[in-house]
Amino acid sequence: MTTEGAGKRARDIMRQGAECIGEHGSLREAARMMRDLDVGALPICGDDDRLKGIITDRDIVVKCCAEGKDLDQTTAGDLAHGLVWVDADTSAEEALNMMEEHRIKRLPVIGNHRIVGMISEADIAKELPDSKLAEFVHRVYASA
Repeated sequence: MTTEGAGKRARDIMRQGAECIGEHGSLREAARMMRDLDVGALPICGDDDRLKGIITDRDIVVKCCAEGKDLDQTTAGDLAHGLVWVDADTSAEEALNMMEEHRIKRLPVIGNHRIVGMISEADIAKELPDSKLAEFVHRVYASA
C-alpha cells in the first residue's frame, strides 16, 4: 500500500452498497442486475441475508450458456463459489494479500455478519503505486 494508505482498513477502500442476487434468483436476473449496475460480479446472499458466494459474468457464460443450461432455470446458488471475504476492519494490506493468494479480482467485505461492500481491482489500483500494482496484477493473473 502507499505510505498514506498505511493503517487503512477494508472499509476505507471498498465500494459501499454491494447489491446481492438471492441464491434462488435466476442467472437471467443476475445478468440483468450486472448490466443495470454496470458490474461484472455479484455477491450471492441466502434467505438468511448471509453471503453464500459470488457469481461473475464469466461464470454465467462458461458454466451456463456454454453448457446449454437454461438461464431462467439455473439459479445463482447453483453456481455459488468463492466464499472468500474479509471483515470490514481487516487491514487493506491483508485484503490485498488475500486477493493475491486466492487469485481473485473482487473481494466481498463483511460487517456485522452482512455484506457491506466489495473491493475490486479498481479500488486496489487507487491505493497502490504503479510498481506494486504491476506486481498485484501479475500475481492475480499469473497462470497456476
